[in-house]
Amino acid sequence: MEKDSSLLATFKAYSLPLILFSGAMFYQLLVIPQSFPPSHYDILGVGMYAPVEEVEEAYGKLSSRMSDSDSSNLFDFIKIRYAYELLTNPIWRRNYDAFGIEEQLNVVKEAKQLFSGKPFSDVPLPLLDYSSSSSSSNIHLLLSLPLWTLMQVYSSNSGCCSHYSGAWKRIVSILDGVAITASVELGEVQVAAYLAEKKPTGKSFFRNGLPSIIAFPTGCKTVACSTRFEGQLSVDAVTDWFATTVLGLPRIPYYSKESLVQTFLAKVSPHKVKVLFFSKTGERATPFVRLAAVKYWDLASFAFIMWREEDSSLWWNNFEVESAPAIVFLKDPGAKPVVHHGTVNNSQFLDLMERNKYQEFRQLRAVTSNELGCDARGYSRAGADTMTWYCVVLAGRLSSELNAMRATMRRVQDILSNDAELNTDSEDPFIPAAVALKKKRLTFTWLNGESQKKYCFFYLQSETSYETCGPRRDMMDVPRLFIIRYKRNLTEENEPVKSKPKTMWDALNDQEYDGASQLVARYNGSNEIPQIIEWVASIIKDGDSRDLPFFRTKTPELVPEDVDSTISKGFQGVVSKSSGLMHKIYATMRGLPDRLGDPRIGPALLLGALIAFGSIWLQRSQEKAPPREANQPNESNGTTQPKSKDEIRKLRRRPSEIRSNMADKDRPSSLTDEEPKNAYQMPLSDSDSD
Repeated sequence: MEKDSSLLATFKAYSLPLILFSGAMFYQLLVIPQSFPPSHYDILGVGMYAPVEEVEEAYGKLSSRMSDSDSSNLFDFIKIRYAYELLTNPIWRRNYDAFGIEEQLNVVKEAKQLFSGKPFSDVPLPLLDYSSSSSSSNIHLLLSLPLWTLMQVYSSNSGCCSHYSGAWKRIVSILDGVAITASVELGEVQVAAYLAEKKPTGKSFFRNGLPSIIAFPTGCKTVACSTRFEGQLSVDAVTDWFATTVLGLPRIPYYSKESLVQTFLAKVSPHKVKVLFFSKTGERATPFVRLAAVKYWDLASFAFIMWREEDSSLWWNNFEVESAPAIVFLKDPGAKPVVHHGTVNNSQFLDLMERNKYQEFRQLRAVTSNELGCDARGYSRAGADTMTWYCVVLAGRLSSELNAMRATMRRVQDILSNDAELNTDSEDPFIPAAVALKKKRLTFTWLNGESQKKYCFFYLQSETSYETCGPRRDMMDVPRLFIIRYKRNLTEENEPVKSKPKTMWDALNDQEYDGASQLVARYNGSNEIPQIIEWVASIIKDGDSRDLPFFRTKTPELVPEDVDSTISKGFQGVVSKSSGLMHKIYATMRGLPDRLGDPRIGPALLLGALIAFGSIWLQRSQEKAPPREANQPNESNGTTQPKSKDEIRKLRRRPSEIRSNMADKDRPSSLTDEEPKNAYQMPLSDSDSD
């Protein structure tokens, strides 16, 4: 029993070196042979740099030794034939020698399954398919350009690359203006080796074969900051990977006919243009569409719709869409949709967005007040030289009544801007408004009275203002129309700037009032278009002809309304996936299989096992040495060793006492230390008198 327990303790003590030794043997006997299988040069029995003639001669000798009637030679013949065709083709051999690429390796397994049990004379030759790729011409690295670079590494004699060439051309056209695209053929050995991944042994290789897609961010000049595509090669997969993973752009979702109204149209901010994409293929948004979604995030919202023939009548009745692909721009309520049929490229789509990025009857907001010329602190749309200008504002809460009035005012704006519907006779009462609109002295806009309640109450100060401004209190929503005349005082504008204000109150006054004077007129008529136009024209005619008092005040500032900041903030805060901690962790995990096949691991484990074994043996040998008995005198100095640990602690705590005792032992004896032999002690009496 004691022998078994001793054996178990020994095994437990040496468990670490045993584990390391087992790992070393596992690597050397199993992992390394699989990581470094026999090369095709070994199969033919020739050297790595053997000429083609030597390869052909070796193949002829090996094939002549095989008997066609023996079916067991089938697999050996296929391996020999595969090696022969691979090494006699200069491009395939170059790819195999430099990067270990064998894109037709599956031919060996397929041939073995198809012709199992048959003579190898039934195997059709050649085994490998010779194809020529029609990819773009060779170009070198374009990493110094100020754009993202997407590179394709291909082989001109590769079947996979030839099959993918059409998709690559489509990707190049889609990414035009978004990224620089380039192709590198493996014949450019130095460039291809630079773009390839490296094994621990220093061997260059492409993990997913060819073609290989690599993206370089702006300013990246090394492969360390690049990102590699590892999915299935297709136009949609590559472009979506480049837009989402590389550029960090948001995806644009698809909507069905049931979810389009509730999930998208009803939730989009009322000042935005709705951009609808109809697609037959279901492909995701291209990178240039996503870039446009980020660029115009404050003006437009985007949605994709899958086109189905059974829904064609629905889309025609609502958006006048005949077929897909198509792009629809929905602007103001009741306005006719703008429809574009067919595919578009980057420049064409940006041109469409520039022409349709605004609603026809725009909303007055904090970010648009200066642009629209409806800000007393700013100037007219006509320029800073214009002293008098006008702004017609429709205020109200978001409701069907407001939408109906917006449609009416949009029609008023269209009539005044369309010369064909106006009588150019000088007696026409509409002429002052039409001329002011044409010269950009007149602007039509609408205001959200609920979100801009202070601004709304400032101009509509009446008992019924709560029907238009502020939060909804009852079921009644009454949109109201008013016009503001802005006028700048040329005399005050030309006065020299004071070097120093006289008092603090003067300084506050200079900052208190707006730069332009404002006079407000409210409309109390019907919703008839001619009556509204006549009222606007009369206000403009009266404001331009009469010398009205100059009165300045402080206008409440427009409140920044809620915007879809998810896209803007998310895009600005995006960190490229080609940098950062997550990219490094992912790169490490991806290269773990390659590192596990490193031939240095086995010897390292064996060395660790030997060191651990030696350390444990030395430690156990010292523990088995017989200990010195307690309180045994030391032969060298005759001192006695302490018996216990307590005595050792006492000796350590009293070093001064120990040193004094040792000094007493070495000190010579004094005359008064011992009593003399004939010494006598005199007796003393009890009395002092004696």
